[in-house]
Amino acid sequence: MQVLMYSVQEAISGRPRWVRTGTDICYYKSSIAAGGQKGKSYYTMTFTTSFSHKDDVCYFAYHYPYTYSTLKIYLRQDVLCETLGGNKCPLLTITAMPESNSNDHICQFTRVHPGETNASWVMKGTLEFLMGTSPLAASLRDAYIFKIVPMLNPDGVINGNHRCSLSGEDLNRQWQSPNPELHPTIYHTKSLLQYLAHIQRAPLV
Repeated sequence: MQVLMYSVQEAISGRPRWVRTGTDICYYKSSIAAGGQKGKSYYTMTFTTSFSHKDDVCYFAYHYPYTYSTLKIYLRQDVLCETLGGNKCPLLTITAMPESNSNDHICQFTRVHPGETNASWVMKGTLEFLMGTSPLAASLRDAYIFKIVPMLNPDGVINGNHRCSLSGEDLNRQWQSPNPELHPTIYHTKSLLQYLAHIQRAPLV
């Protein structure tokens, strides 16, 4: 897969966009041990690209970026909890008003791995549809209460991690016994699911 490049010179010229670039793309297992663990290695990606402008500043990304700041542009929300880094983890509720206590819950969670920006773009489309004016969207809001955490790992996104949180752990491996201090977003999301089950409102996940 080609990487994406953002050229500052192109942006100054009125063409601010990420474009696919790169030839001779190669992924391979490197000789550097991952975290000093025997038998586990890091992987390397190499590619060749050309630059159109002299003295340009260019940025590269694996996927189209979707940052924590981008998320805040598109919505206002409740706060599920604060992260290890002191950032707010948003919790969205989408349903018809007034809210019906008899409606089933549907829970959706994304971006536990910061590098998977494509998940945020899919979630953006999901939110736009659910809050749209189509008859189908209206019928879904009438029938269900949607509880959505659109970014489970804000710290990892903000700090440019690909897989882990600030604790250096893969949050998707912490659901069994999350630590409220080290894995607050997983801990509180799991608590939300347990609460809904406790009050006989077990959600569709």
